[in-house]
Amino acid sequence: MTQKTAILLIEDDPGIAHSLTAGLGQAGYTVYWKDTGSDGLRHAIDHNPHLIILDLRLPDQSGFDVCRQLRQKGLYQPILMLTVQRDEMDKVLGLEMGADDYLTKPYSLRELLSRVRALLRRAYGEFSAADADRLYLGDLTLDRSSNQLRRGDELINLTPTEFKILVYLARHPGQALSRAQIVEAVWGHDADVESERTVNVHIRRLREKIELDPGQPTLVLTVPGIGYRLVK
Repeated sequence: MTQKTAILLIEDDPGIAHSLTAGLGQAGYTVYWKDTGSDGLRHAIDHNPHLIILDLRLPDQSGFDVCRQLRQKGLYQPILMLTVQRDEMDKVLGLEMGADDYLTKPYSLRELLSRVRALLRRAYGEFSAADADRLYLGDLTLDRSSNQLRRGDELINLTPTEFKILVYLARHPGQALSRAQIVEAVWGHDADVESERTVNVHIRRLREKIELDPGQPTLVLTVPGIGYRLVK
């Protein structure tokens, strides 16, 4: 997909809707907000968005009903259902109605973005979450066209080498990548002991810039005896 990903948000709470619209917009998505089930259903039928975020509790009907009607109308894009309930039966019923994933309030924007990107990857391919020049890592956005990394509106300054390493990791989420593989991808020559040690230094500096707690990394993890792995 080369066009911007369109997300339909069906949520009756204006505060939550404005927060999600802003956060998703900063992540590169186009968001359309509807505050009732009927308006959301109408928009989905008319515009066929790439993904739907659906609140379970709506003023005119339940999210279960909206989800069921969407599937009956032949709309099969991913649906992420939101609820304040922790009842396992609600989750089971939502999935049986056709929802693809379930997120319980309160949740972080980072967690929601991660769920959205995972659903889009499964539905449309690895780089469908926005245009092909952008890669995503949690709440971070890698823009390969401008060689910039952002967390929301904040620009994180990386060296060209740090940026290349992060892009390589982001293109192989969840995979254990050896230091030799990283050297070959970033420097373009055969690895030796010294260059593999250099990877460790760059990873340490990269963590200092992108991890909320560099001493306890949650994004770029060490794989003992192998190298590094980027958390999906």
